[in-house]
Amino acid sequence: MEDRKLTVRAVERALDILLCFTANSDLGLTEIASQIGLHKSTVHRLLTTLEDRGFVVRNAETEKYRLGFRIWELSTHLSQSDEPAVLLQPAMEALRDRLGETVSLYLRDGSMRIRIQAVQSNQAIRRVAPVGARMPLAVGASSKVLAAFMPPQELEVLLGGEEWPPSVDPEAYKAQLQDIREKGYATSYEEREPGAAAVAAPIVNRKGQVAAALSVSGPVSRLAPETLHDFAPILIEAAKEMGLMLP
Repeated sequence: MEDRKLTVRAVERALDILLCFTANSDLGLTEIASQIGLHKSTVHRLLTTLEDRGFVVRNAETEKYRLGFRIWELSTHLSQSDEPAVLLQPAMEALRDRLGETVSLYLRDGSMRIRIQAVQSNQAIRRVAPVGARMPLAVGASSKVLAAFMPPQELEVLLGGEEWPPSVDPEAYKAQLQDIREKGYATSYEEREPGAAAVAAPIVNRKGQVAAALSVSGPVSRLAPETLHDFAPILIEAAKEMGLMLP
């Protein structure tokens, strides 16, 4: 039993190392050890194993690590023809071409949201939205859309959890969610990151379930609050059309 616990702990730590690369493409040993809270010698042993298996590669000159080609091998089997990220990409590109801003697709994963697809704006100054980014549900247009349509009991758990930021009042947040349910969309203006604004709407599949959140985001220099509201009907219509594509 003790050997099994040690084995599971090693797997958890190795996965924690891989997850460090969701925010940065190149990381040094010290950076990784600091992020996951382990001693550098332990992290080095795990990195050596991951490197031997092809999951990370080390740059001999910089001594930094990055994800290896084995990750790409796994990812080729992730996206199937019925996956939202694949099915909706052409429609997202059409929306990007119409509005001129970055279009993103988010799914809820517990108390977080994850960006599963993004179509970048073609403009010189744009908001880059990396696929795979995970963000909390407390702030942001897409977060609020996903939270607005959560089962009530799950929402209460979220608002009462230890990870809920004290700076966001739960009652005020619930009032926002009610407004979102009535309007059918949410906006955010420099909520999660300075200089960025977004508008988001729910994508409802053919079963009547909220399958994802669709957002349009960009710099506040182009997306003033009135512009976000002007975009909302277009976004809502696009989300409805995308929902018909999902089973």
